[in-house]
Amino acid sequence: MTIPSVALQTTTLPNKPGVYQYYDKDDKLLYIGKAKNLKKRVSSYFTKQHDSGKTRVLVKKIVTIKHIVVDTETDALLLENNLIKKYQPRYNILLKDDKTYPWICIKKERYPRVFSTRRMIKDGSEYFGPYTSKKTVHTLLDLINGLYPLRNCNYDLSDKNIESGKYKVCLEYHLANCLGACEGKQTEESYLESVAAIRNILKGNFKESLLAFKNQMKSFAKNLQFEDAQKVKEKMEVLMNYQSKSTIVNSKINNVDVFSIITDEEYGYVNYLQISYGSIIRSHTLEIKKKLAETDIEILQLAVIELRNRFQSHCKEIYVPFKINAGEDIKIYIPKLGDKKHILDLSIRNAKYYRMERFKQVRITDPNRHENRIMTQMKKDLRLSQEPRHIECFDNSNIQGTNPVAACVVFKNGKPSKKDYRKYNIKTVVGPDDFASMEEVVYRRYKRLLDEKQPLPQLIIIDGGKGQLSSSLKSLDKLNLRGQITIIGIAKRLEELFYPDDPIPLYLDKKTETLKIIQQLRNEAHRFGITFHRNKRSKEALNTSMDAIDGIGEKTVIELLKNFKSLERIKLATFEELTEIIGPSKSKKIKEFFK
Repeated sequence: MTIPSVALQTTTLPNKPGVYQYYDKDDKLLYIGKAKNLKKRVSSYFTKQHDSGKTRVLVKKIVTIKHIVVDTETDALLLENNLIKKYQPRYNILLKDDKTYPWICIKKERYPRVFSTRRMIKDGSEYFGPYTSKKTVHTLLDLINGLYPLRNCNYDLSDKNIESGKYKVCLEYHLANCLGACEGKQTEESYLESVAAIRNILKGNFKESLLAFKNQMKSFAKNLQFEDAQKVKEKMEVLMNYQSKSTIVNSKINNVDVFSIITDEEYGYVNYLQISYGSIIRSHTLEIKKKLAETDIEILQLAVIELRNRFQSHCKEIYVPFKINAGEDIKIYIPKLGDKKHILDLSIRNAKYYRMERFKQVRITDPNRHENRIMTQMKKDLRLSQEPRHIECFDNSNIQGTNPVAACVVFKNGKPSKKDYRKYNIKTVVGPDDFASMEEVVYRRYKRLLDEKQPLPQLIIIDGGKGQLSSSLKSLDKLNLRGQITIIGIAKRLEELFYPDDPIPLYLDKKTETLKIIQQLRNEAHRFGITFHRNKRSKEALNTSMDAIDGIGEKTVIELLKNFKSLERIKLATFEELTEIIGPSKSKKIKEFFK
């Protein structure tokens, strides 16, 4: 059967919500997407110019379009999520299921046990979680065991077995970790009261447990049972301490999911917090690799559906930074101030911290990915036509026009390449003229690279404002390099970035990695230039001071400078110290001269 052209297939699509699927010539699934209007959404792929190279490649590969019509846009979102996880097409964001998270189980049995597990068994037991950290589970179980002694044996504690004396109390009873339900030493009613309190704690509700402990403490004190009252007081303090650490906002904010997102060129990071009675009972950050330059809204919508499914959340309210479609029965809030905004900001901070930690890990485990991400980000931030894999930065150094020098530092793949650093004595400029000095150095640098057929940088950074940038451009014009290399100037005061023929400077966010790398380049050029200038002045001062000593030549001066570093140290050196380096005859002359 002949497959109709893609254009013809789009004309027959319905104007209904649904999910579309793209296949290549080998009938391999390439991409799954959702749409409020299938015909409009799918047609847009073939009627507009796409900025993303990957999207352009995808469109060229599409041969067959299939679709599934659903009732609502929300249904389309849910179906898209399920199909992506099932088929994992090449051009879709991958949302992998992770079924190994730990849960806390309240077992459905007489005298229920409370324990951690990674397996959910549908036998009527209650499961709280899943928790993204085993440490959190241990902390909660330690807290619960300290407050409410429960059994950890798996005996069948039926009335018949208890009454017949089938079981005997174990060591846990003698350690006060269990109250002996197996021998009938604890009533089922009392045991279930403890389980109910534990259930509240796992939901983040501490109020009832604290009230029960308070009444119990008063009762013991009234009956002069002060030791027992003190034990209950200690339990209250443990619970209050845990509550103070976990409660982050107004305890009236209950049963709420909070989602936030931050993105870069390659990845999106979605943080999820679940709030119960003002406490965070779950936190998880999902790292999502972009495939087709997806927007923040697209990524967040998919992540919200995925995370709520993964952690089986039934919260009816969610807080997000911008409006998304999360389902018809869910209330969406976009907080602007107050406690709700505080929670959303906390979620954003968690996403940022996670991203920073991932960057640190990636630098060690996958340096190429780290470099690629930074280069892609710099290309976007600086509006470049290609990634700045090779960057050179220039800086002048002189003090009141004396000893004018310049430095050129080189970064490759975002890192210093010190073997490529170059320093220059200014040859053609008289007096303190930074503009002319910069023009000379830039010309000499790229004239030599051209003569030696060396690779040119993708980006030149000039430490200075419009004046230095204009001077550097004159040199590029002389060498016919203007337009072949991007050149910008950076002014120190406000970190303004100037482009040729553009009167309005570019301001980058102070926290961006692009600006940090530019600042590192500028600071490195300044350090390298200042060090060269200082050494030149020291050498000149030393030569001038020792020129008058008969029999002391340049080689001797250099040898002394290597060992003593400065003229002052040479003056203070003993005859014996000098003799070890240049011999007694020359040492005698130097000591006599400096007397």
